[in-house]
Parts: sequence; structure tokens; C-alpha cells
Amino acid sequence: MRPDYFLKFRHITALAALAIAPAMTAGFAAADGHSTPTHGIAMYGDPALPPDFAHLPYANPDAPKGGRIVQGEGGSFDSLNPHIRKGSVPWQLRFLAYESLMGRSWDEPFTLYGVLAESIEVADDRSWVEFTLNDAARFSDGSPVTVEDVMWSYETLGTVGHPRYHGLWGKIGSMEQTGDASVRFTFNVEDRELALITGMRPILKKAQWEGRDFTESGLEAPISSSPYVIAEWEAGRFVSLQRNEDYWGADLGFRRGTNNLDEIRMEFYADGSVMFEAFKAGELSTHREFNAEKWATEFAFPAVERGDVVLSEIPNQRPTGMTGFVMNTRNPIFEDWRVREAMISAFNFEFINEALTGSRQERIGSYFDNSVLGMEDGPATGRVAELLEPFKDELLPGALEGYALPVSNGSERNRAGIARATDLLAEAGWTVQDGEMKNADGAPFTFEIVLKVGATENEKMIDIYVEHLKRLGISPTVTKIDSAQHKERMTNYDFDMAYFRRGVSLSPGNEQMLYWGSDGVTEPGTRNLMGMNSPAAEAMISGFLNAKSREDFLSGVKALDRVLTSGRYVIPIYHFSTGRIAHKAELKYPERLPMYGDWIGFQPDVWWSENPDN
Repeated sequence: MRPDYFLKFRHITALAALAIAPAMTAGFAAADGHSTPTHGIAMYGDPALPPDFAHLPYANPDAPKGGRIVQGEGGSFDSLNPHIRKGSVPWQLRFLAYESLMGRSWDEPFTLYGVLAESIEVADDRSWVEFTLNDAARFSDGSPVTVEDVMWSYETLGTVGHPRYHGLWGKIGSMEQTGDASVRFTFNVEDRELALITGMRPILKKAQWEGRDFTESGLEAPISSSPYVIAEWEAGRFVSLQRNEDYWGADLGFRRGTNNLDEIRMEFYADGSVMFEAFKAGELSTHREFNAEKWATEFAFPAVERGDVVLSEIPNQRPTGMTGFVMNTRNPIFEDWRVREAMISAFNFEFINEALTGSRQERIGSYFDNSVLGMEDGPATGRVAELLEPFKDELLPGALEGYALPVSNGSERNRAGIARATDLLAEAGWTVQDGEMKNADGAPFTFEIVLKVGATENEKMIDIYVEHLKRLGISPTVTKIDSAQHKERMTNYDFDMAYFRRGVSLSPGNEQMLYWGSDGVTEPGTRNLMGMNSPAAEAMISGFLNAKSREDFLSGVKALDRVLTSGRYVIPIYHFSTGRIAHKAELKYPERLPMYGDWIGFQPDVWWSENPDN
């Protein structure tokens, strides 16, 4: 897969990532100058593309239309509405079946260009933002997208929609129609990112929901303005999206060369191994592989050898985010950081990594690892130390001094890790009594690990982990449940330990408060699964949201990374600095890759089929 191109790509995108911060000081003056309507907006500086750009740099404007892609998905679904708390929904529908005022370029840290809105205007201090709709914007039933639809969508999502939308609505002081096709949002807080976030909310057709309860999940296809419409589905089995040949925005610069496939079909499987066999048999046309050992050893099947299936590796410059097993601190057992550190020490990552991946994958070191935003080794220094100093009395050990994950010798016994875990648990009041870990009152140390049915690799990791925990006198319960039950339990924080994945971007912003903010301790449906309540984390987020210098932005994120990592909320596993996609040879993607790599907006958005009649 074009190895010298990838080396060049890594070099270019590394420079681009490093350019985020230097652009900030000079860029704020440019951003503040957006007092007239423009075609796009960047968080810092100006958009990279001009007003008349022909296409996104990672899209092929000459790509043929036609063909299909069949994707395998784990679990099940019972709803087609991804904007409410109820129901289990195919996650892709948020992005494929709906459209927003602005669209994000994945070749820039955080830049938006017009989609439903033909222009955006912001105050010099970004205290308000105004959008003017494109006159040509239409829903899939042919009706125009109106300001009334926009205002109804924002209010509905912000009040009764999924909690992910509530934060923005609470920061909008007023919303008013300012012209036949324009709407202005005025903010009640100082937050420079809000102008961009406001442009990214899905726009729904008001008339479709009149006289109905929006909060009830259901299997009704939406009337939307996106390039695809949901054409067929069977609950729990498949969803088929068809390209709308009458899509109103096909000639927009933002859309040219995207949405090339006639059909995007999602087939659902209860078991990951069965799904992989279905791909090998040709029933699916694409498969993402997250296990490097499996990628190296189990993809030499006949279709690959014949050239019918291609193995593609897609590099990226994203931060790692956090992947692993989260501990719910709402459970008193996990309130004590020493207990959480003990659970991490007992995990024996090096042995598990060797057993499952041949030690081919690197471990995540922190939430913003693998990027210029990640915390540095050793004690906090300079501006990072200054930002954390006011919170030194509440910070956990390692935030200021430096924190690194324990490393075992790779042996199955993990004697040092088990010994350290035993000592930490004893400090926290837990000792082995009659072969079982108990507290001073004789209550056993027990908890439940919740996994989704079909998550084969997670099950393998937990099976090994449970055996290691038994050496501590701990025997957790492992519960495997279907997608709908899993979503319900995660929404209500009804678990002790569970698989956890949080992706983060090169431009972290308000979403960080949804991930780690104290509202999530009690409010259902947030992304704060660990239940963390940290004034220091919230202060770091508020600080970099309004940073006006290179140093303050980078230092704020690095400081947040220290607070999160030293919090010991998650047992980290490996990160995926390279995407691995096996796919039918007829499916192609542009040689020019986006900075974010295989991320939202890549497959299937910019892919096409060389066999469009199939």
C-alpha cells in the first residue's frame, strides 16, 4: 500500500498538527475579523480552502457514481432515530442520514464549510453567529429547508433530544430569525468554539414530527436533506441507505467527489467471529481490523491471494483517545484511586498484548497520546504546572509529579504487578481473608464487568484478566448482553466495569465537558461513564476553550491530559495509529488522505466503486 507515500503523508500531517498552535496567536486576529458573511470558519486562523473551492482535498471529483458497500456491524438495533436517548440505533445514521448547516473538513484540525448554510457570519468576539441558508437546500421529499425547520431542530434537540445536544442549548441566550433565510444565535457565555459547534447540529423537518412525541424511539425513516435516504430495514438485521439521485447539494464544493456509492448497507451480527467469516465468504465488502496480530496472520485467505480483496493501511495524526476498561466510581469500591491503580497493576497488559496481538500493538499512554497535545513525561513544568498549581490539594498523585502506567515483565504470573496491587488494596482497607479479598467488615471485593455480546476480543482480554484477579482473591462477575441492553445500562451508568472508547480530535473543545464534566455524575446519558467530578479538569477545559495564545491552548490540553490520566479511571489497552481496512478490490479511495485518516468522513464518504453497475 504505497509505503513511500505513507511516509510522506506522515511527515506532512505531522507538520500540519504542529502548526495548530503557532497559528493561534496570529489566527485570532483573523477569526475576530469575521464581521462579514464568509463561506467557512476555522477555530483558529482562516479556513484553508477559498470560497470557490472545487472539492475537499481528500475527495476525488472524478469518482464514478454507482455500486454499493456492505458493512458488518456488531450487535443489533431497534430504532432509526439517533437524536434521542431511547433505543439502540446504528451509529452511522447520525452522519449519513442527516445534514447540518456546516460540514467539517477532516483535513484541518477544526474547520467548517457551508452545506445547508451558504454563509456564516460571527461577531468580532464570537458572542453571536448568524447563518444564511442556501436557497437550493431541500429535504428528501422536495420541500425547502426553512429557518423554521432550523429553529425547531435546535430547540427540540436542545430540550428533549439526546443529552449530547443540551450543553449547547444551555449556552444560547437567544435565537432569532433575522431574514427570510437567516437565523442568529447569541450566546450567554464566553466560549469561542460555540460559533462552530452551532453549525454542526442536524437539521430535521419540523412537519414530520408535528403532533408526535419526539422522545419516543421508532423505526420510521427520517425526511432529511442528506445525500442518502433510508430505503429498507429490518430491526436487528440490516439497514439499507440509497443515494438520493435528486440530492439538492451534489454540486457543492463540500460534496463534490463524496457520496459516490448508490447503496450503503449495514448487516448486523451478534458475534464478531461470524461477521469475519461472512466477510471472508464475500457477503460483506469491507472489514476493519483492530488486532495487528490477526491482520498479520489471518488475512491470507483465498480472496486476498486472488486479489479480489485488498488490505489497506491508513495512517493518521489523531491523538489516541482512550480505549480500555472503565471503572465506574459511582460504585464505592472504585472511589479510591488506590483501588483503581491496583486494578490497572493486575491487568498485565504486556502478557495480554503478547497473547492476543503478538505484542504488535502499542499501549495508550494518555488520553492525548501520539500528538502534540499529549502530556510530557516527568513532572509538570512551565505553564502546565502553573495551570495545575491552584488545584494541587485535590489532584491525585502523578498529576504534578508525572505518571506512567505500570509495566510488567510479560510473564503470565505478573508477580510484581500482583504484589503492588495487593499493597495498594491493603492501603485502601482490603485484605485477603480465607482466600478472598475482603474489607474490615468482612464484605467481599466483588464487581460486575459488562460486555456487549459478540465483542470477541474484549471477551478474550477479560477472560485473562479475571484469571489474574483471582490471584488477588477477587472473582468478578462477567455479564454479556445485547446492544439494546448494553446501551440502556451505559446510559444509566448501571455497571461497575465496561469497555470504553473515547476518540479525541486535534481541536478538543466543548465535547470534553460532556466527556468529563461533573454534570455527568448524576445526569443520565452523558459520556462521563467513570463518574469523575474534577474541578481541575473543568477549569482546564474552560481555559483552553477561550485560549488566545499558542502556549495557553497547548498547556491547557496537556494539563487536562495529566488530570485524566492520573485519575486512573480506565485500564488502557492499545491504540490504533494506523487504520486497517480489508475491502473488495473494486472499492477505491483517493490517494490523498485526510489528516484524520480513517475517521468519520472517510469510509464510505469518499470511496467509490470501479464496478458501479454491481
